[in-house]
Amino acid sequence: MAAQVRVLRQRVRSVRSTQKTTKAMEMIATSRIAKAQAKVAAAAPYSELITDVLEALANVSTLDHPLLTERENARRAAILLVTSDRGLCGGYNANAIKSAEELTALLRSQGKEVVLFVIGRKGLGYYNFRQRPVVDSWSGFSEQPTYADAEAAAASLLPAFLVGSDGTTPDGGQGVDEIHVVSTHFVSMMTQSPTARRLAPMEIEYVEQSGTGSDAKLGPSYEFEPSPEALLDEMLPKYITTRIYAALLDSAASESAARRAACKSATDNANDIIKKLSREANQARQAQITQELSEIVGGADALAAAGNEED
Repeated sequence: MAAQVRVLRQRVRSVRSTQKTTKAMEMIATSRIAKAQAKVAAAAPYSELITDVLEALANVSTLDHPLLTERENARRAAILLVTSDRGLCGGYNANAIKSAEELTALLRSQGKEVVLFVIGRKGLGYYNFRQRPVVDSWSGFSEQPTYADAEAAAASLLPAFLVGSDGTTPDGGQGVDEIHVVSTHFVSMMTQSPTARRLAPMEIEYVEQSGTGSDAKLGPSYEFEPSPEALLDEMLPKYITTRIYAALLDSAASESAARRAACKSATDNANDIIKKLSREANQARQAQITQELSEIVGGADALAAAGNEED
């Protein structure tokens, strides 16, 4: 009985230690969510403006730039998967990897070979465990990404895209015809949805001028210096880097929100386990005390009976 009480109390101490860890991680994740959301909001105006300028450039240029031209008979596509470096974030990584696998199956059904680029240790571990090749990977910044991290990923993806599937990069790697990004979009504190979108070739939506006369809706008027083609060569790589950076920021906010929810659930579950184990320990202790009292009373009765027999 005493051994059972000791075991139960040891389990309570172990669960409390785990609870302190999950509570601390929950508080850290909560503080990071606001910072990540602020970074997403700060990066949004630049992303929207560079998109508007690129659309204006595309409308006045000959559209012969590789990042704007749909390639015939595309044979190879690159997928950039964004995951986390650490665990304890619920289904965040599993959902992102599932979306990447669904996209891989779709591209393969279209007759395209898929090459993988991974951000985050969890995604890299998933593919390494299954012995599936990863062209390039980056880690160590999933919770607090910087623009330099996005530049590093873009520096690996863009050369492969520009040479196409028929060419090879300066470092001897294979070229690709498409670039897709799979990341997680922050919807709310309780909802984060994995998304897959194509970065290149860039999809330009052409909208005809609506209305006539004074009712006509005019777009912004730009004067380009140097030529639109030269500006496209300079701005489209920046656009790709910006979109990757936006995906990293959105994923960072989603990761922190998912970790907060998972750690809060773990803390609440630990509290329930502690109550249950404490109750069992109290019951075991009460049973031990009852047994000891019964033994004392029984011993006293036996001594009293023995004394009466001697008399």
